[in-house]
Amino acid sequence: MCPGCWQRPTEIDGIRSPFRFDEVIRKAIHELKYRNLKAISPRLAELLADYLKENPLPGEVLAGVPLHPRRLRERGYNQSSLLARELGKRIGLPVIEDCLIRVRQAQPQVKAVDVEERRRNVADAFVCRDERLKGKHIILIDDVCTSGATLESCAVALKDKGATSVWGLTLAREIRN
Repeated sequence: MCPGCWQRPTEIDGIRSPFRFDEVIRKAIHELKYRNLKAISPRLAELLADYLKENPLPGEVLAGVPLHPRRLRERGYNQSSLLARELGKRIGLPVIEDCLIRVRQAQPQVKAVDVEERRRNVADAFVCRDERLKGKHIILIDDVCTSGATLESCAVALKDKGATSVWGLTLAREIRN
């Protein structure tokens, strides 16, 4: 656990990321996220599947971190959902896409200056709209983890509706000094 996570209670059970957010993986994620290169998602999901084979996480369902509907319309797709679907095919877990939703749009997390601003930015931004995930062990998929604020906010919403555990799995982790 990182030093910041020791200091505050969290709902997320853990976050795993096989790569640092730099060099080739940064370029690949940017191509997927900002340049409409959806065709790269199967290869990136394969990297996540390989990681899970060596480092299993408790999970029976996958869920991608949702985008706000306005951002989804602008981008045309949700990169986290693409990764979750492709990963699900490779590891044989179902993907639930319409249960966790983003109800509040905020500025992109990349524009937040520090961890506290990131936390405030996504506080109460997500809700779980029904109890389909009650009693389930969920692996929450996203592209990058910087502070963990988004994954934490999603975990709060999922556990409020009865999820047993929520683990975050991202392609990369941004390491800040």
